[in-house]
Amino acid sequence: MNHERERFTATEVAVVLSHFDLGPILAAYEFPRGSRRSPKLILKTAQGGYLLKRRASGRDDPARVAFAHALLNHLRAKRFSVPAVMPTRDGGDTMVVHNDRTYEMFEFVRGDAFDGSLEAATHAGRTLGRYHAAVRDFSEEWIGLGTFHDSQGVRNGLNSIPTTTAGHDSVLGREAEMLTMVQQLHEQYDESAAAARRDGIDEAPRSVIHCDWHPGNMLFRGARVAVVLDFDSARTAERAIDVANGLLQFSIIRGSGDPAQWPAFFDEARMRRFFIGYASKIKLAANELAPIPHLMIESLIAESVVPIAATGSLGPLPGFTVLQMVKRKVQWLLGATPQIRSWLLE
Repeated sequence: MNHERERFTATEVAVVLSHFDLGPILAAYEFPRGSRRSPKLILKTAQGGYLLKRRASGRDDPARVAFAHALLNHLRAKRFSVPAVMPTRDGGDTMVVHNDRTYEMFEFVRGDAFDGSLEAATHAGRTLGRYHAAVRDFSEEWIGLGTFHDSQGVRNGLNSIPTTTAGHDSVLGREAEMLTMVQQLHEQYDESAAAARRDGIDEAPRSVIHCDWHPGNMLFRGARVAVVLDFDSARTAERAIDVANGLLQFSIIRGSGDPAQWPAFFDEARMRRFFIGYASKIKLAANELAPIPHLMIESLIAESVVPIAATGSLGPLPGFTVLQMVKRKVQWLLGATPQIRSWLLE
């Protein structure tokens, strides 16, 4: 399976840069972060650093990009720390469409990765609360896309995994085990979606959510979030979606390069501290809080299923081993749900 990143061509870069007034380019180098379907290039100029990005196919609808740029400008006006999106040379737009691909230019911001500390998890939760407060008066909407909750796309992905992974080394001789595991995850996904609906998620307040709130989409300085990145997935949906995903992503424990060695448990201390940070800025209603443990399970399953359904793997990790790990972690979350609900609703 090819896991290579897409790359710019020299001609492509020259054409796109001609639309921006950055001054002489002193240096340029690839920035291999985020989706491998979305190449990025750091540009150094006398005016500062910039990040050129080609939107991944499927996320490059100009209307969707314009929505994200309007959101970024709104957040900057609210003094919420996000990168500036750069206007084109004529000042009339903030994107370039070339050969049916969409490009954007941002200021380049430096920072550190999440250090795993309780303090940083707390500040990440607080920052999400600040974000949800900042978008209360943002009037634009993007509702053409769903989320990981109750998604037919996730279900279709689960159904296709046995075929997609057929022939992979990790699955050979274990096809029946793979089929059983996928069926179990499908059933659990359906049960969690139904439980979230019973607990009121469909009647919960909607907002413009980030929809990809995880440590890789923010930079830190010490234990404080310095800047929030990547609004490609932003859309109008229940804000509890962001909270559930943040709780999951800031508490998940990974291990070595082998998912078979990853523990089933999550770091509940980080999970609680993330929520304490969020709750210091936003108070959620009961029909937002009660569904969160179920949404976390949906998010965990969806995050792995979508790439495995497409490629048979999660990046370089074999799909079979990843799904075994997901199954273990789902079981832990199911067992911990009463305890998580108790401190969410206390």
